[in-house]
Amino acid sequence: MSAWTLVYGATDPAREGAREALCTLGNGYFATRGATAESTADAVHYPGTYIAGCYDRAVSTVSGHTVENEDMVNAPNWLPLTFWTGAGEWFTDAEGQATGHRTELAMDEGVLHRTFLACDGEGRETLVHQRRLVSMDDPHVAAIETTFEARNWSGTLTVRSALDGRVANAGVPRYRALAGRHLRAEGSGGDSGDTVWLRSVTEASRVEIVFAARTRVTSGPAPAASAVDAREGWIACDLDVDLVQGRPVTVEKVVALHTSRDNAISDPLTAACATLERTGDFADLLGRHTAAWVHLWRACAVDIGEEHDQRVLNLHVFHLLQTLSPHVGESDAGVPARGLHGEAYRGHVFWDEVFVLPFLSLHFPETARALLRYRWRRLPQARAAARRAGLRGALFPWQSGSDGREEAQRLHLNPRDGRWTPDNSHLQRHVGIAIAYNVWQHYQATDDIAFLSAYGAELLLEIARMFAGLAAYDEATDRYVIRGVMGPDEYHDGYPGREEPGLDDNAYTNIMVVWVLNRALDILRLVPSPRRQELRERLGLDAAEVARFGDIARRMHVPFHDGVISQFAGYGDLAELDWAAYRAAYGDIRRLDRILEAEDDSCNRYRVSKQADVLMLFYLLTDDELSGILHALGYPHSPDLFTRTIAYYLDRTSHGSTLSAVVHAWVLARDDCAASWRFFRDALHSDIEDAQGGTTAEGVHLGAMAGTVDLLTRCYGGLRAYNGVLHLAPSLPGELPHLALGLRYQGHHGVQLRLHGGGVEVAVPPSALPPITVEANGRTVSVPAGGTGRLPSRDAPQRRNGSAH
Repeated sequence: MSAWTLVYGATDPAREGAREALCTLGNGYFATRGATAESTADAVHYPGTYIAGCYDRAVSTVSGHTVENEDMVNAPNWLPLTFWTGAGEWFTDAEGQATGHRTELAMDEGVLHRTFLACDGEGRETLVHQRRLVSMDDPHVAAIETTFEARNWSGTLTVRSALDGRVANAGVPRYRALAGRHLRAEGSGGDSGDTVWLRSVTEASRVEIVFAARTRVTSGPAPAASAVDAREGWIACDLDVDLVQGRPVTVEKVVALHTSRDNAISDPLTAACATLERTGDFADLLGRHTAAWVHLWRACAVDIGEEHDQRVLNLHVFHLLQTLSPHVGESDAGVPARGLHGEAYRGHVFWDEVFVLPFLSLHFPETARALLRYRWRRLPQARAAARRAGLRGALFPWQSGSDGREEAQRLHLNPRDGRWTPDNSHLQRHVGIAIAYNVWQHYQATDDIAFLSAYGAELLLEIARMFAGLAAYDEATDRYVIRGVMGPDEYHDGYPGREEPGLDDNAYTNIMVVWVLNRALDILRLVPSPRRQELRERLGLDAAEVARFGDIARRMHVPFHDGVISQFAGYGDLAELDWAAYRAAYGDIRRLDRILEAEDDSCNRYRVSKQADVLMLFYLLTDDELSGILHALGYPHSPDLFTRTIAYYLDRTSHGSTLSAVVHAWVLARDDCAASWRFFRDALHSDIEDAQGGTTAEGVHLGAMAGTVDLLTRCYGGLRAYNGVLHLAPSLPGELPHLALGLRYQGHHGVQLRLHGGGVEVAVPPSALPPITVEANGRTVSVPAGGTGRLPSRDAPQRRNGSAH
């Protein structure tokens, strides 16, 4: 095993789901879990293929409750490929049928390798090696190459290559009581040669999905016979291959996928067949595919020099790129919280993009812009939601899917006790803050005033005016307050004894609203005058409303208690939890909300947090930004307020989300480097070690994966881009001797940074572009294209802060 390979041996049924998720192959358009080619969905395996942005809606009745859900659809399974040696049944990887399993994910080339020795009931042994890819070159193509070698026999081997549309969304146990059938068979076809196709359509959204598959012998004798077998929702091509002991025979299966959501096609069936016809063999596909991966890695590889952690870091970048590759620009898709790797959260888009887009803006700005346009296209739905709430502007949903309506449930089933309880997570209005933050950060990283003018300004202004409407003036305090929301914590959705859900003056929401309003005012100065006038006229944004932005930004209420920033108004009145007692009783208390609920209790009664809430302020903002906001609001504070606040909430957080470790690693980097590194490694290894006990099988945690990369680059490396300058303030933990990375900046592709104890080196590749300005350790240098700049280290350690303003 190297830093670029992930290797598994014999199948472990208890961990097979996690392995399948971590061995997913994808290209931004679609992805397929790393299930074995001959497996079907059962208690061990779960083949799954997911197409970016492809959703379907279904209604279920459970325990007397009518539940409507929109799922990212589990598309037809293109993997099925098995064989028969003439004795017994078709091969499966069931116990006793195979030995010597080895699965290797080659992340540098995006290929999944698999080797095993199959043995039939009469003792005939066949060595099998497979290579699988989902093309990063052509997003509509995937392939499996299988080589068979008869070890102790000669005779006929029948290979069955199928397309299976008889699948359902059943990959998450707690959802299985709900409707999961989203596909309707719409026909299939093929001939007695080597090509078959399968057409399906989603039940409610009517998305047509077509797979076409070509299965051929590419090394060895031509098939002795071939036949097509078709049933409803399933079609297979069977090839009879003559094996001679010791002589390998190679069979390849190449598939093409198109849907009715694609651009520049007449219809999916015609497109799939045409794509398959012009697609070369596996060797040709592999060459183009690996070249595409070389280009991706060249743009964004991060080197930390330690093989074990480097392997996991590469895995994180690998899955980010597979979910959000440059191909996503051709799809109308957002950032699914669990990637294209499984069905947890139903493939919905939450606020995780706030952890993801900083990486993309610095490496693949076109992809970041495409993801921001996903939000921009849903402005009409967000505006309608705001109007229903009596507000102007745009109220974005906590959970988004196909069209941007709120997909969060109003009832939640607790799997611990089987009871239904109200789900108020739609009150997490702070998702709009994340969108606005990403708009501004993208502009800071790219200086793309054209995108800001065309799309970003409208997004941010409409979010700002919604929050300005949500803020109410309180005469008693001469402050603005925001009532009836939830913060990032998620454990608290109301006050004990109060029937109406929601919290008042969540500090994260209030302070970040001030930040958003200030950025809205900045945008009205930045955008070119004609566009500014057009926006104000189109949005009906008059001088009085703009003045209200400024007034709220100067007089927002921020609660405090016990010398720290309060998570929300009244937080200090809640009871303290006996953490030691609950840890002793339950061991793992990350889902403390479900534990208390099963005890007829509630997190609303206690000073507890699932994940960072107040501390998100220190993740998103620099010390200077946060101090500046508090001072402008008239809240002078002592220098140790931030340190006290961080320590206070660290002691009261259960870390029930993988994002929590990311944020805590970031904020602790300011004062406790050792603790920061521990949280970083917790976040880094959370998926590969399945730290949350089975959740990785349901899909990777994409926000946490991106967050670990972001921690290395923007936190430990102090990398920020704003006002036309690339700023670096490296303060590497002792466990990190150096940090090297590439990025895109001001049009330069492949800018290389190397940070170490001796300082900073910046290499800019040759081009006709102007020099870039780099600031590090109090010094500034201009680095021309084709040149290298060096900045020495500063003797005093640098404080690590949040992102750029």
